[in-house]
Amino acid sequence: MAYTETTRTSYGQRVGNSFKGIGAGILMFLAGTVLLWWNEGRTVKTTRMLKEAQSKCVELEDITSVNPDFNGKLVHATGFADTKEILEDPEYGISVNAIQLSRDVEYYQWVEHAHSETKDKVGGAQETVTTYTYEKEWVSSPVNSNDFKDPDYRGLNSVKKEVEAWKHYASEVSFGAYKLNKSQIQSISGDEPIQSFYIGDETKAPEIGDVRVRFSCVRPADITVISQVKGNTFEAFTAKNGYTYSTVNMGILSADEVFTSDHQSNKFLAWILRLLGFLLVMFGLRNVFNFIETLLKVLPFLANIIGWGVNLVCGLIAFVWSLLIIALAWLFYRPLLSICLLVVAGAAIWYFAKKGKEKKAAEAAAAPAETPAQ
Repeated sequence: MAYTETTRTSYGQRVGNSFKGIGAGILMFLAGTVLLWWNEGRTVKTTRMLKEAQSKCVELEDITSVNPDFNGKLVHATGFADTKEILEDPEYGISVNAIQLSRDVEYYQWVEHAHSETKDKVGGAQETVTTYTYEKEWVSSPVNSNDFKDPDYRGLNSVKKEVEAWKHYASEVSFGAYKLNKSQIQSISGDEPIQSFYIGDETKAPEIGDVRVRFSCVRPADITVISQVKGNTFEAFTAKNGYTYSTVNMGILSADEVFTSDHQSNKFLAWILRLLGFLLVMFGLRNVFNFIETLLKVLPFLANIIGWGVNLVCGLIAFVWSLLIIALAWLFYRPLLSICLLVVAGAAIWYFAKKGKEKKAAEAAAAPAETPAQ
């Protein structure tokens, strides 16, 4: 059965909390602004670094021997990443020739889930009803049931054996006559399940405390490397702007395919961070002006109307502000595009200001003339 907990926040507490939230809102606004600015610089610098790397990248067609002519050059090479090492787990008797060996652990536990519903009361108070439900699930770490809200579920969890999860890597991985560095070794992917162990009675339905231990490995495989040669190994390429580049991709890919994918990833990340910056600015403004809605909570229906308007205004301001910050950042990197953005932002400001004046004029014209006293 579900367990519920009801809490009540007075009108005075809500007003006080809303004023306290102004500081947090200002910090969110500033963080969003900084993120928007930094992201544009990061995006442009990454694009320039990728273009520079692509222009300097040369083909290392033969990796069967170390060629000193390629030392210090950024190369594109394909081949087989191999290792002779045997990775082991003596505790479970696992041994495998692999680049990576992973041990993952799951525990069967009671898990608490909380769902809250909040209602505004006439007079400004707020009532929050939190419903707690409990389910048996496989989780990655033991759950402390002593802190559960429902007394009937406290202390029900146990663990038959705690097992540490880990990843082990081969110390040496060859790439033809070359050796991959640590970062490259850890970039090789392609987990393959190899064996699992069950601590408990596997013939029955899972019981609280049961443990599953699963092993997987990354075996030697074909890879594509773009990196700078350093003797018989590799290091990251450093562009003129200080950004570095070194990549390992699974399978056999051309240099153009790798760089095209990296350019697309850079653009995708740019838009994700722009959205995050916009949301930080918008919710920051919302926190700053939240006290207006809270002051009107004595009449919830009126507060909801005002809240909708505050949300709309904060969203519009955040949109225009984000465009301005992005445009100003681009003045250092993309002057022509930044001018276009400034024009769009200016047009948006002019449009909303014009609409506001037209609305006021229409309201004034529609207002009935004052009737003389009889």
